[in-house]
Amino acid sequence: MSTFDLAVFLKTLPNQPGVYRMKNAAGEVIYVGKARDLKRRVSSYFQKTHDNPRTRLMVSQIASVEVTLTASEAEALLLEGNLIKSLYPRFNVLFKDDKSYPYIQLSGHEFPQIRLYRGTLDSRHDYFGPYPNAWAAREVIGHLQKLFRLRTCEDAVFRNRSRPCLLHQIHRCSGPCVGAISKAAYRRDIENARSFLGGHESEVLDELRQAMSEASDALDFETAAYYRDRIALMQQVLARQAVSSVQERDVDVVAVVTEQGAVALNLVMIRGGRHLGDKTFFPQNAEDADAETVAEAFLSQHYALQATPAKIITNAPLDAPALSLALGARAGRAVQVVTRPQGEGRSWLQGAEQNARFALEQRRAQQTAQGARVEALQEALGLGQAPQRMECFDISHTQGEATVGSCVVFEGGEPFKADYRRYNISDITPGDDYAALRSLLERRYRKIMAGEGKLPDLILIDGGRGQLNSALAILGDLGVRDIPILGIAKGEGRKPGLEVLIYPEAGKTLKLPPDHPGFHLLQAIRDEAHRFAITGHRNRRARARTRSSLEDVSGIGAKRRQKLLAQFGGLRGVENASVEDIAAVPGIGLTLARKIYQQLH
Repeated sequence: MSTFDLAVFLKTLPNQPGVYRMKNAAGEVIYVGKARDLKRRVSSYFQKTHDNPRTRLMVSQIASVEVTLTASEAEALLLEGNLIKSLYPRFNVLFKDDKSYPYIQLSGHEFPQIRLYRGTLDSRHDYFGPYPNAWAAREVIGHLQKLFRLRTCEDAVFRNRSRPCLLHQIHRCSGPCVGAISKAAYRRDIENARSFLGGHESEVLDELRQAMSEASDALDFETAAYYRDRIALMQQVLARQAVSSVQERDVDVVAVVTEQGAVALNLVMIRGGRHLGDKTFFPQNAEDADAETVAEAFLSQHYALQATPAKIITNAPLDAPALSLALGARAGRAVQVVTRPQGEGRSWLQGAEQNARFALEQRRAQQTAQGARVEALQEALGLGQAPQRMECFDISHTQGEATVGSCVVFEGGEPFKADYRRYNISDITPGDDYAALRSLLERRYRKIMAGEGKLPDLILIDGGRGQLNSALAILGDLGVRDIPILGIAKGEGRKPGLEVLIYPEAGKTLKLPPDHPGFHLLQAIRDEAHRFAITGHRNRRARARTRSSLEDVSGIGAKRRQKLLAQFGGLRGVENASVEDIAAVPGIGLTLARKIYQQLH
C-alpha cells in the first residue's frame, strides 16, 4: 500500500470500461465504482474539489486504487454489483436485503402440494412469484385453498393419514390423502391453480362455467351448484386483486424519492399481469445521493440475487439502453428498462412514487418520535449527552440447559439489528446467571476494546443488583470505563410498568412513570433483548434434543441424520413416518429404518 504512486497510476489508466476499487491505508475496500472511461472517471476524483462532503471524506481516505478492465460498460455494471454485494464498501449506496423473496410452489408429486417457498428453485417443481413479502404469498395461497382445495400438508403427514384433516372438513382441501378425490380431478384443480397463478383467470372461469353447464344439462344440480359457488368465489377474489393489462406480464416498477437528504425506493412487483405488492427500501450511505445514483445501485445489487423481469420501469434518469443490455446479459434474455413510461406504466410509476413518499414521511415522523424518546431518557437519567447507541444484555436458559446470552443494539432509539449478537455459553456451572453474564460481557467487550467494534453510550443489564455488580466487575477488568451502566429490575409481581432502574451506586434506584417516553424506550430495548435471548435458547435446546434422540441409534451418523430431518421436515416428521417411509430415504434401508422407528417410539 505504501508503494502506491497515484500520479503514475493515473497516467497508465486506459480509456476503456472497467471497475475501480478505492482502498484505505488498512487495505479495506471503501468504494467500488464502474466507468465507461476509467482514466477520465478515476482521475476526476483527484483533480477537482467535490461539493459533496461524503465524497470529500472518501477521497481523503484513499490510499490506493485497483481496477479491473471489462469488455463493455454493461459488463462493468454487472461486476460492480457483484463486488458491492460481497464487500459492502462503506461509501457505496447499499441495499442490504439479504432475505430471499418468497415464491408459491406447486410440487412435482403425484398429488402436488401448494406452499410458500424460499431458496434455490428446483426444476422438478413449479414456482410463481417472487412476492414482495410472505404475507402477500400466504394470502394468495389462502385464496387458492378456497378455490381449488389443494393440499398444504408435508409428505410425511400426507402418506400416513388414515382420515381427512380439519382442512378437508372446512372445505379447504379435497382430501387426496384418503382418496376423497381422484387423481384426474385433483390434476384438473392443479392445472386451474397453475393457470390462475399465471394470470389466465378468464380461462379458468371459462372451464368452470363449462363444467357447470355440463352438470346442469345432465340434471346433476348438486355438482352444478358446486361449480356455481366456485365461480362466485373466484369472481370475489379477482375483484379484490389489482389485475393489470395482459400486455404487461412481468414488470418491476422502481420509484426513487429524495427529500431533504433522505432517500426512499419503492419496488412494485407485477407478475402474470397481477400486482403482487410492493416493498420500500431505505438504502444506507445514500444521504444527499441523487435518484440516478440510488436507482443504478439498486438495479445492479438487487438483480445480482433476484430474478429479473422482462421489463423494469423507473423514474430515475438512467442510461436505459446500457442497463437493458447489462441486465439482459445477466438474465440470459431480453430485459427492457423504461425511464419514460406511458399509459398504464405511467400510472404504476406514479403509484410507486406516492408509496415511496408516504414511507419517507412515516420514517421521518418515526425518527422524530424516537429522537424525542432518546432526549427524554437523557434528561431522566441526567446524562451529559444523548445515548445515541445503547446495548442491552440478557441471559436465557431452562434450569441451566442450553444457556444463551443476547446483546441487542439500539441506535437513535431504533433497533440496529446488524449489530445484534447471540452467544452460546457453556463454560459455567449450569444455572449460574452471574457467571453467564460475566462470560457474555467478556466476549462482547474484549473484542471491542481491541478495536473490533464501537463502544455504546449506555449499557443496560436485564436483572437486579446482583447482575449489575457482576457486570461492573468484568467491565472494570476489561477497562470499559466512563460509560453509564444501569440494571433493569422487574417490579413487584413482575408486572410491566413497575420496573426499577438500578444505578451502580449502592442503594440508588430510579422508578420512572409508566407513561414516560424514556421509560417506554427502555422497555422496548429490554423486551427486545429478552426476545432475542429466548429465541436463541429455544433454538439451541431444540437442536440439542433433536440430535440426542437420533444419535442414540447405532448406524446413524451426521449425514444420515441430516437426510432424515431434511426429508421429513424435522424430528416430529420422522416420528410420524412409517418404517417404509423411513426406509425409502437414501442410505437408510429397511433394517436401519426399523431400529430408528423403535428408538423413536
